Amino acid sequence: MRTKFFALIPWVILGCVLNPPGAGAAAGQQGEQELVAPDIPAPVLAPEPPRPQTPTPAALSPEERADIFMARKSYSDAVDYYRRALNATGRKDAGLWNKLGIAYQQLLDYPAARKAYKEATRRNPTFAEPWNNWGTTYYMANQAKKSLKYYRKALQLSPNNASFHLNLGSSLYQIKKYPQAVEEYRLALSLDPTILTEHSPVGTIIKARTADAKFFFYMAKVFASLGRAEEAVRYLRRAFEDGFNDQKLLDEDPDFKKISEFPAYVELRKTPPKAIKD
Repeated sequence: MRTKFFALIPWVILGCVLNPPGAGAAAGQQGEQELVAPDIPAPVLAPEPPRPQTPTPAALSPEERADIFMARKSYSDAVDYYRRALNATGRKDAGLWNKLGIAYQQLLDYPAARKAYKEATRRNPTFAEPWNNWGTTYYMANQAKKSLKYYRKALQLSPNNASFHLNLGSSLYQIKKYPQAVEEYRLALSLDPTILTEHSPVGTIIKARTADAKFFFYMAKVFASLGRAEEAVRYLRRAFEDGFNDQKLLDEDPDFKKISEFPAYVELRKTPPKAIKD
């Protein structure tokens, strides 16, 4: 029986992707509840899909040993055993190549990870996860623009994957394509309302950069557009604390008009917090 693993890296965002982003989708208390500072929603590594279960042999296979090493964060050992597993299966298993790429990526060996993801996509061109993971290697190497085509390829193959939309949104935000980023975040949250919680159901959430006032404003806008008023207020409050102060923009924005009568939003507009200086 294959051991399924999710190597999880903590956020600090949405309270996050976007360390990026861990406020999460669950609404917090109103009033003086402080929003845990998220970071820009960050890349989510996707493992291979679950496979049919088979009887567990008496001895662990190389892949099972590698999965255990991944769970223990012993990534060098995981690389060794994934390579043994590939050699034992004729090096044709796209899922194993994807797992090998994740192990290399956790070691920050992006060139080796890319080679593994490339081999996974060569073995199975319709396997969406390694395309996504390939993109994360560029995002984490501060090459967000280069990651776009890989995320879009992954979405072409798996258009309803919330994590892939989140990843694409993060890269678009990094290159200042704010309206497009907002739309991707909105799609991600529409597909999975809990996507911004710490543990993604699709894979590994990688730590990203610290968010800024503009990011908190845009996330407030996303939640407002979805009618999730409490979360919108929390993010907007944090935007004010980080220096946002464009009241006219809020008056004219159609998304914020959707929550214009929500009591906490009305109160926040009347008495916005002063910016907190470092």
